[in-house]
Amino acid sequence: MSWRLLSIWPLSINAGSRKLRVGEKLRSMDDTADELGASPKWFPHELDLAQDRVSFIRLRETDYEQASFLDARIVTAASIKKSLRWPQVEAAISAAQLTERCGFIFHIGHVGSTLLSRLVGTHPAAFSVREPMALRTLAQLVPVPEPPLAGCLKLLSRTFEPRQLAVIKATSFVSELASSLVSRAAAPKAVMMFVSAESYFATILGGPNSRQEARMMAASRLERLHRRLGQPAWQLASLSEGEVLGVSWASEMAALAQATKAAADRALRVDFDQFIGSPTSALTAVLRHFDLDGSSDTVATILAGPDLRRYSKAPEHPYDAQLRRDVLDRARALHGVEIGRGLAWLDRAAAQFAVIRDARRLAG
Repeated sequence: MSWRLLSIWPLSINAGSRKLRVGEKLRSMDDTADELGASPKWFPHELDLAQDRVSFIRLRETDYEQASFLDARIVTAASIKKSLRWPQVEAAISAAQLTERCGFIFHIGHVGSTLLSRLVGTHPAAFSVREPMALRTLAQLVPVPEPPLAGCLKLLSRTFEPRQLAVIKATSFVSELASSLVSRAAAPKAVMMFVSAESYFATILGGPNSRQEARMMAASRLERLHRRLGQPAWQLASLSEGEVLGVSWASEMAALAQATKAAADRALRVDFDQFIGSPTSALTAVLRHFDLDGSSDTVATILAGPDLRRYSKAPEHPYDAQLRRDVLDRARALHGVEIGRGLAWLDRAAAQFAVIRDARRLAG
């Protein structure tokens, strides 16, 4: 089997076209199975499919709790690592009888998914796993190789307590893989997070870092959208900044719309603007969707914590609903023309393509 690498995110990953080798002589299998099966302490940090290897990094439960992203940013000079050949990992997964048992948070980016992941992770019966890099690697391969996908999901399903459910918050472009993930035999439940196009435009235009990221992601998002449409419809160079954001919103929402259709009643739509306006009822719905205790006392305890009052991706900085409203209102005042261009582009695109109409329908 050969794999095609999709241009989704401007980063370098190790992926090749050689078949994964099996049947090699394995050493210390019992020890490896015990180590990988006991808990998530050995986190599958990076897949190197070209070399048939998985790089693991040792993490404590507090490391998972604190990390906003389980990617290169969690690696430090003090990190303890190990690299294992894929056949050894696959055999250890089988020996430990690991299974897929997880939920997912999919999103379009900058819509409070990290906050929701932190809130859910506060629940004693949930274990939050934020943006594992291995899923990014797999999301960029077509077709996605089943053995490492299944193995990766089984490793990511491990928890520190038997009663816990692993809730994986994916990177936004992993939504390209979402419909496949929710269609697996394990029948996982998923939350689909978004905001309206207007709110999304204001959010991105409200900060220099998010604007720069949007520019970096624009070409790959347009490629993904064209692939869904089955034809090239726009040239990036001819689009204004607001129209580019229209492409971004449509591309990410189209992926969520496809996954929502595939998951049916196992998908829960969450509009972050509504969530932040009524966090008690919204968090209750999310917890119950994942079959977790959503009693009023449990939800009140979670919301009384610090997460709603700090920036979830960088908890050392204060941030709350009022500050978010202020940022959005200022962006609307400064960038109203571009927001209008983006909305007009969406109107034209939706009139022409059913895929974009479906994306808008998901947003209500």
